[in-house]
Amino acid sequence: MSLKPLTDDERTQAREKATAARAVRADIKSRLKTGKLSVEDVIDNPDGDDAVGRLKVLDLLKALPGVGDVRAAAIMAEVGIAATRRVRGLGIHQRTSLVSYLAQHHSGPASK
Repeated sequence: MSLKPLTDDERTQAREKATAARAVRADIKSRLKTGKLSVEDVIDNPDGDDAVGRLKVLDLLKALPGVGDVRAAAIMAEVGIAATRRVRGLGIHQRTSLVSYLAQHHSGPASK
């Protein structure tokens, strides 16, 4: 399936939308790192923000203080979340399991 060619205006709008989404995700990761935001706040996402929904769970975990590639992968394996899963793709049981796991095993602002 080929996509229809975009006009210059459409391409500009798409670029601006993508840039805004990246800025939102970067802000979330920054606030997680400083403790101003919890993982629970992010995955609940009451506003249904599409930029937040497209954030990879692995990247979300790696934004926590003291969590790198190896620890984030171990957490996801322990909770039973695929490495490619995004926030919007988490089921209710995965959400609650992740929040409770972080509350028990991760010191800091990972959960409320």
